[in-house]
Amino acid sequence: MSRDLRKYNRQTTIRLILGGLFLLVVVGDGLIYLIYGSSAAVTGLICMGTGLLPVGLTILALELLGWLAKKVDHE
Repeated sequence: MSRDLRKYNRQTTIRLILGGLFLLVVVGDGLIYLIYGSSAAVTGLICMGTGLLPVGLTILALELLGWLAKKVDHE
């Protein structure tokens, strides 16, 4: 029985990232909503999105570079 450890590693990493984002948005922003109200929760979402934008752009750039490297390697 063969195991694809790279696939398992990628799947686990994606699940951990999604779980962290879920906690950040739902629990974090939910607490902001409960304590300070809806306008503060919207502001919290805007701040979280702005803070995560550079991370998302970096991940997107790295994925694009990986895709280009695979494409050039096969040619």
